[in-house]
Amino acid sequence: MSDMDEIVKEFLVESTEGLDQLDRNLVALEQKPGDKELLAGIFRCIHTIKGTSGFLAFSRLESVTHVGESLLSDLRDGKKVLTPEIISALLQLVDAVRSMLAAIEATGQDGQEDFVPLVELLTRLQKAAPAEEAGPPGKVEGARKAKARKRGAAAVVATESVAPAPPASPAPSAAEVPAPAASESPAASAPAATEGTEVRGPTAGDSNIRVDVGLLDKLMNLVGELVLARNQILQYTATQDDSGFVATSQRLNLITTELQEGVMKTRMQPIGNVWAKFPRVVRDLALACRKQVRIEMEGKETELDKTIIEAIKDPLTHIVRNSVDHGMELPAERVARGKPAEGRLLLRAYHEGGQVNIEISDDGAGVNAERVKAKAIQKGLITAEQAARMADRELVNLIFAPGFSTADQVSNISGRGVGMDVVKTNIEKIGGTVDVNSVAGQGTTLKIKIPLTLAIIPALVVSTAGDRFAIPQVSLLELVRLEGDDARKGIEMVYGAPVCRLRGRLLPLVSLAHVLRLQEDFWGPRGRTDEAANIVVLQADEHTFGLVVDEINDTEEIVVKPLGKQLKGLNAFAGATIMGDGRVALILDVLGLAQRAAVVSEARGRAQAERTTVRAEAAEERQMMLLFRLGADRRMAIPLSMVARLEEFERASVERAGQHQVVQYRGRLLPLLRLNQLLGEPVGAHEPETLQVVVYAHDGQDVGLVVDNIVDIVEECLTVHRRRRQGAVYGTAVIQEKVTDMLDVQALIESADVLLFAGVAEPAGAGV
Repeated sequence: MSDMDEIVKEFLVESTEGLDQLDRNLVALEQKPGDKELLAGIFRCIHTIKGTSGFLAFSRLESVTHVGESLLSDLRDGKKVLTPEIISALLQLVDAVRSMLAAIEATGQDGQEDFVPLVELLTRLQKAAPAEEAGPPGKVEGARKAKARKRGAAAVVATESVAPAPPASPAPSAAEVPAPAASESPAASAPAATEGTEVRGPTAGDSNIRVDVGLLDKLMNLVGELVLARNQILQYTATQDDSGFVATSQRLNLITTELQEGVMKTRMQPIGNVWAKFPRVVRDLALACRKQVRIEMEGKETELDKTIIEAIKDPLTHIVRNSVDHGMELPAERVARGKPAEGRLLLRAYHEGGQVNIEISDDGAGVNAERVKAKAIQKGLITAEQAARMADRELVNLIFAPGFSTADQVSNISGRGVGMDVVKTNIEKIGGTVDVNSVAGQGTTLKIKIPLTLAIIPALVVSTAGDRFAIPQVSLLELVRLEGDDARKGIEMVYGAPVCRLRGRLLPLVSLAHVLRLQEDFWGPRGRTDEAANIVVLQADEHTFGLVVDEINDTEEIVVKPLGKQLKGLNAFAGATIMGDGRVALILDVLGLAQRAAVVSEARGRAQAERTTVRAEAAEERQMMLLFRLGADRRMAIPLSMVARLEEFERASVERAGQHQVVQYRGRLLPLLRLNQLLGEPVGAHEPETLQVVVYAHDGQDVGLVVDNIVDIVEECLTVHRRRRQGAVYGTAVIQEKVTDMLDVQALIESADVLLFAGVAEPAGAGV
């Protein structure tokens, strides 16, 4: 490649970066029209592109940017007042320059289009009479400075009239190539120092270097191979007794880990690089839709792997466009609903649990679930009977169905029914998930979860039917092991499918060997046994299910190897990896596995059944009860609402007041009732040193109930079997599958004729 080709390549790269920044600066300038720094930065960018394009003989690009530069010069000098029309024209200029740069990259020439209408528009705006409200002319620089750089030399700042270095010199960057004055040709200019010449130290650009993405990919692949070799060495080391060899392998492990982290960091980019174009997108779309939208961004510094960045660029753009087009109301509608005329679109990114969360929120009209339902029925996506059984959240998520759109007519913005399904598909391809939450009249939030990188990931290694599989840890919630009786009784059949009740909720189960057709049925050839069941609890598409495996081996960092094109259709696998012993293990695609096992669709039916059960239980009276024990096996309960506190008192702190035992408690005397004695339970020969006391509160009076052991606090629907002769124990109920006596504390106090003390202790003579 010649020196001139190098100059053109660097010009293209840096000019493209400059245009991206220019987009952001122009949108920001529209919000802050008096910001001189923004205006100066915009002028410098166009000025630099103009000068370098003239030097490189791109005449069309030079002429278009020259007209824009003249307008910007007047704005900078205060001769013109910034207007929305000028901003729109300058944004058109950016688009024109970008298209000419693309032509240069493709053909080596700056295209065939002269952009005559744009040139005429910019000229008209520049020659128009200055507005009356224009302020005094800004401070004009006597000699505008531009940098000229020679590779290996210090940066020299020269005046605008300085010509660029000849083509044979090292390639200057686009932001640093000096521009000749409009009346001069590059050949006529000669390098000359002026009064403005300064010598500076190394600039920020000197500490950075551009590296081809292909080279980074190659480095990443090599590091992946190194990680595999490291894993094999570590596995071999575990069988060796040579301390020197073990120490060396541990050192290799440390260096490999640090090298892996370093190479991965070279591929990491802030998500702000993707978001940079959104202010321009939102601004243009809002104007087209006659809306007012303000975009805000949080977490722009959140970093992701470059491959992830590229994969989410288009989905995020589509979501942002949808938020403005579908989500935001017209200003008049917003004001009528009590909202500010300007809508707010918030982009937020943050790390959580080894993943990156991206939220796109708007304060617009929200998704109308009834309208979605009607459209879905109209398009045949669901039946009316199915729609009647679906909750609002399920209806809202129909926007991800292929071919779905709520737009009444097709426009250049939306309405074709191609979009949100593609968004979801593309995000799921990189191991991510997308969910929408909307409240009618208040707004919509789309939440995307994606992995940090796709090359090297932490995984759980499991075995089943003699084969090993890797499960990405981003999908892992917890591990459950059922043994003995729990394994035999804990797994039930509901609606013909195996489930396990986990903390009160039904967890659908999938046998990995069965779903992969490594065995005929769920239980395998031995049938149902009392052996332990290993369950890996996973999450896919907002649904939770348990994957039953034979063994859970270990966690390990694995290198993801893509499957060949012949195996791309296997939705149960996301790739393969090489284990420490050199054998290949398949990486499970959790979502694909759930779809193959019909967990996602069946979960809806089970969820509906659970909601019905919950509603039925809620209709009954549920009570919070405190459970305690007297003697060896007598269980008793009282309503938790009657319990003020649970306390422990040393036996030595118990005193007597008349015929009653008391303790000094919070500035008053607390009478104690020993339930064993009052209810006829045998009293042990030796009283414990510490008494467990339930402090009962009623009508401002406190009483301490001395019990043998406090068991638990439960919330249950109670069926009380009442006794014919009711006293302190008025009935019996089954709580936690055990018979429990229900204690009437008030009746107990009355029968015991306990002395109650009112108020706090008073000083002697206070009542006289």
